[in-house]
Amino acid sequence: MRTRTMTAYEAASDTQAECACGAGNADGTGPSGSTSRDFRDAAGGGAGMSSGGPSGDARPPSFEGCDPACLGCLAGRLSSAASEERKVARARRALAPWAERLAPLVTAPPERQLAYRDRVALAAHHDPAAGWRFGMEGTADRRAAHRRDGASRPRPFVSLMDCPLHSLRVKAVLRLLGDALSAADPGGALPLAFVVLSGRQATLILKSARDPGDAALGLPRLRDSLAAAGGEGLWLHLHPAAGVRLFARNGWRLLWGTPRSRDERGLFYGPTAFAQLLPELHDASLAAAADFLRPAPGDRVADLYCGIGASLALWRARGAEALGVETSREALDCAARNAPGAPLLRGTCAARLPQIRPWLDEASPDRRLVYANPPRSGLEPGLAEGLAACRPRRAVYLACSPGTLARDLRLFEALGFGVARLLPYDFFPRTDAVEVLALLER
Repeated sequence: MRTRTMTAYEAASDTQAECACGAGNADGTGPSGSTSRDFRDAAGGGAGMSSGGPSGDARPPSFEGCDPACLGCLAGRLSSAASEERKVARARRALAPWAERLAPLVTAPPERQLAYRDRVALAAHHDPAAGWRFGMEGTADRRAAHRRDGASRPRPFVSLMDCPLHSLRVKAVLRLLGDALSAADPGGALPLAFVVLSGRQATLILKSARDPGDAALGLPRLRDSLAAAGGEGLWLHLHPAAGVRLFARNGWRLLWGTPRSRDERGLFYGPTAFAQLLPELHDASLAAAADFLRPAPGDRVADLYCGIGASLALWRARGAEALGVETSREALDCAARNAPGAPLLRGTCAARLPQIRPWLDEASPDRRLVYANPPRSGLEPGLAEGLAACRPRRAVYLACSPGTLARDLRLFEALGFGVARLLPYDFFPRTDAVEVLALLER
């Protein structure tokens, strides 16, 4: 599970930010003062999933609510089949040295490829006529066009209130937030910069150090609206420099509700937590990882970038000891609840190698296992070498960038690991993003 630094554009665009459904910073943090980072075998697939290549209509789709001015994803420009073909081609190009070990793409059925985004981070914009709306400002293509024209005109704002990839709950909450804030602030004086929805948790990010108070936020109406839409927590985050980084360490206030929610699998999460958007695909990738690692009583699994602990809970359920490493205090708080009893270390994985190695060394080499789920930038410098020195018998690496995975696979091979198989997953349907599960053994 990953969280990381996001710009306003990246937060709304899977084309440029492959993991933009979550929210977080490389160094900065959530409401608990957390330092945050930035969810079967592919041939067998899993319940409700398809594998083996592209499927569906080849014609460009037309979706209600898809703004033709939005270039944030591929939903309104490519069919499902064409989108999947792009993903497969991208993975094949980046992972060409291991092409014979690349399995077919595992994707969701057509009915799960729309209205699946339950976690979004959107820019806030006040329109004098329409009130508060949420979406994104410009795209990479528009920025390039502006540079060619030599113009410095403002980038157009694209509303994503009715984006067909957003879940019904996200659409409802965005509409209710817009109505409540517009009623409380008809003139648009509120320095509202972003709205982040993480499942049932919502956060209003103000580019200000001053708390405007409940009345200026229309809190009574906002609270009632969120409760009606299934929300469970509403946060105010004061962050004068919000933009490149959405979250800072301080300036958090819980306006209403509970600070933690539970997802459909019963896992606790908070307002800045990253979680994969299609639990069935994430569960399939975890099952594939477990089938390869085969954790059992007496084994030790070092779970790196463990997030809220979904993978930690699985290793422990198989009887193995599991150690989690994560930079986010909020994520570790959730991991402690989701995988009770697992030792947890806060910090970067490379910095925690002095603790990881002796912990693994308490088991014999054939009992040492590693699972890593890093951000798009891949493994930290020195981490692969440190893991190789621990001599694990198997390792699994879930990568959200085929390019950085290829870089790290070359390093692992030089350190004595072999690539057994590469399993691609379509965690973000109708976007360019493709994640790959690498199975490594010595």
